[in-house]
Amino acid sequence: MSRRTQRVEDLLRAELSQLFLRQVGDPRVRMTTVSAVEVSPDLKRAVVRVSVMGEEATRLQALEGVRHARGFLRSQLARRLRGMRTIPDLVFELDRGAEHSQRISELLENLEENDETSR
Repeated sequence: MSRRTQRVEDLLRAELSQLFLRQVGDPRVRMTTVSAVEVSPDLKRAVVRVSVMGEEATRLQALEGVRHARGFLRSQLARRLRGMRTIPDLVFELDRGAEHSQRISELLENLEENDETSR
């Protein structure tokens, strides 16, 4: 990954986080945080991974809200990032990293409990 791509990813993550916090009025998006941004080498496409706390239905609703606000977010980024020639097309995905970490922790705890009861 080039230094330029990394800088664009960091910039997009910071700006999108601010937009979610202050500009997006959709209540489904309130508990959404940007966990990662991956930009293609040609800077035309950005995969934005979002993390949402709550049940699966809440996560899916938040993802739907973020996808619905995609045009607004892109126009706000164009306004804020005047130094960029083009703003990447935004593709939103759920980040399930925290969910997987919690599941692994639960499995490890169960292993420890089973190990203690078998002694």
